[in-house]
Amino acid sequence: MEFFKVKTVEETISLIDEKINKIDSTVILPLEQALHYVLAQPVLAAENVPGFDRSTVDGYAVRARDTFGSSETMPGFLNIVGEVKMGEQASKQVERGQAIYVPTGGMIPPGSDGVIMIEHCEDMDGLLNTYKQLAPGENIITAGEDIKTGEILLTEGTKLRPQELGALASLGIAEVEVYRKVVIGYLSSGDEIVPYQTQKLELGQIRDINYLTVLGLAQNWNIDVKYGGIVTDDYQTFSTKARELYDQVDCLILSGGSSVGAKDYTTEVIQSLGDPGVFVHGISIKPGKPTILSVANGKPVIGLPGHPASAMIIFQLFGSRVLRKLRGEKIERKPDRIFAKITKNIASAAGRADYIRVRLVEVEGEWWAEPIIGKSGLITTLVKSDGIVEIASNKEGIFQGEYVPVIPTR
Repeated sequence: MEFFKVKTVEETISLIDEKINKIDSTVILPLEQALHYVLAQPVLAAENVPGFDRSTVDGYAVRARDTFGSSETMPGFLNIVGEVKMGEQASKQVERGQAIYVPTGGMIPPGSDGVIMIEHCEDMDGLLNTYKQLAPGENIITAGEDIKTGEILLTEGTKLRPQELGALASLGIAEVEVYRKVVIGYLSSGDEIVPYQTQKLELGQIRDINYLTVLGLAQNWNIDVKYGGIVTDDYQTFSTKARELYDQVDCLILSGGSSVGAKDYTTEVIQSLGDPGVFVHGISIKPGKPTILSVANGKPVIGLPGHPASAMIIFQLFGSRVLRKLRGEKIERKPDRIFAKITKNIASAAGRADYIRVRLVEVEGEWWAEPIIGKSGLITTLVKSDGIVEIASNKEGIFQGEYVPVIPTR
């Protein structure tokens, strides 16, 4: 074993993907408890969503051809013959020259193929003046347009965000099979390390703030942490405590003692936990070079640098990937933060900030943000998106190829 032969960031990520396997245990959880868990089985749609054609706006259901030629200066005229109420079936037929009022989300009555917004028409005592022409299908979501029967809605390995829970709820799904919550153990080492609650430090002492950093990040990732405390720079004590904690958790995190100092026992302790052992001992990164990654009898073990800034950066960059792999999450090669080129021109009204859902696509080593096109009522536009592009209020749009900031949603 060659220790401290540094790996590149890319090599480290590849080794993590190769060597870390997901846990096998799963649980059945109700949707309201499943946030941030990872699906253990794909979910297929048992019905169409929506189950009927419905309006995306408040307006009047019409035959689109009856509005052709309508404008502010030359309005069209239609007879209002009724209204559709929310939750009620629309049964009255829309005939030529007629209109029926429909609220947002209401069922589209038979015979109509478009809904004119109330902003673009006017009710004159039962005579509807139309000031805009419609295209067939405008302002309507058709049955199954969002989710079709038999379609794979979510694949195994999907992390359940609020939008995935909403999509599942729309199908009447009340519970899901997910991988159980991962438990990690954290242990600090070093004669100089004292509990973070210590009020008065002796000369040379350092509070253990790395524990809180690891705890906070792990909780953000829906992972439980078992605290093993602080051990001194004594090999036998360190080894015994590490083994005890290792036996209780799915992944062991050790902080401190990963460099080449005479009393740095972390590498030896990690190697003693089981085979195949250490596969990364040092990463070509600053800060955070003295990092150790290992697999001991199927369990990942991470040796973090003792310096708090280094420990946090390493845990975010590599610890998160180890734990996401361990908890069964499907990982695509997408960065946490990015400026990407937009794939098409997007118009925007000056004076307001617009937010466009996008999917990240890598083309010849460069990231592009591809707008997710779909009506605002479609849940799947949220599920399919990787992030949101903001068009600032002082801009009138963005041009194809322009770099834009992407706010991640995964």
